[in-house]
Amino acid sequence: MPNTNEPFSPCPVCNASAISFLIHGKDFSLTGDLFDIIQCENCGLKFTHQIPDKDHIAPYYNFPAYISHTDIKEGWMNQLYHKVRRHTLQQKTNWVQSLFTGHKGTILEVGAGTGAFADAMVHKGWSVTALEPDAASRQKALDNYAINLLPIESLEQLTPNSFDVITLWHVLEHVHDLKIYIATFKKLLKQNGRLIIAVPNYTSYDAQFYKEYWAAYDVPRHLYHFSPKSMEHLMKSFGMIIANYKPMWFDSFYVSLLSEKYKKSGWMGMIRALFIGLISNFKAYNDNKKASSIIYEIKKIKLD
Repeated sequence: MPNTNEPFSPCPVCNASAISFLIHGKDFSLTGDLFDIIQCENCGLKFTHQIPDKDHIAPYYNFPAYISHTDIKEGWMNQLYHKVRRHTLQQKTNWVQSLFTGHKGTILEVGAGTGAFADAMVHKGWSVTALEPDAASRQKALDNYAINLLPIESLEQLTPNSFDVITLWHVLEHVHDLKIYIATFKKLLKQNGRLIIAVPNYTSYDAQFYKEYWAAYDVPRHLYHFSPKSMEHLMKSFGMIIANYKPMWFDSFYVSLLSEKYKKSGWMGMIRALFIGLISNFKAYNDNKKASSIIYEIKKIKLD
């Protein structure tokens, strides 16, 4: 168990030193290791304390059930994931396309997994650049879609002011160099471009209900745990604003099902998960900022 008496590091969003301990998060997916989840009292960001550094975190991703980067379809949870992914993929591509009606632009996807979204945008007629840190996932993208994903190091070599859209679908919570990435995205984005970031929302009803069992904490793979307030604070510090908040309706059900699995609550828990997902979505219906996961549409503040 991490030592909660050790001084906490400054907030990676606002650099405040007023940090408080919240809970011990458990790696339910693989190791059973415990990690402190702490919170900034200024901007509200929660973040995982004493995380493995970039050179040592890879083993925490090395398990077959990490299905966001695999094509495993065995088991009902994996089958459900892939069915939902097909549906949400169409929603994502249609929405990104609608941001620039009649315009087939340039798009950068960071954390492309096995290439499904990148391939879909190619078929929409967009010029696609896609980055993925995992070599096995890049190979699967080549095998499945004949699309060449670039290693994440290629980000530094891209041309400034060259992308209409940059997307990170449940990726930002994983990156170690948070501010370096945001600064880079702003530099790469055209003046009227859009930065699209999807992340879990710890202020959602399902997060409040499941507490330390909430699957979207996913320590230590998730380094940061965002709320709308903390995301707004982060973007404002880089001269960017959030233009729109969109809910990811299926996430409340999927995360609730995983959370019940971690609680080992059996079939009754699976039924309860459906109700928790419904309640969470109901609360988010009139306020997208309460959704289980939020897609943030971000743009630069126009210069005078």
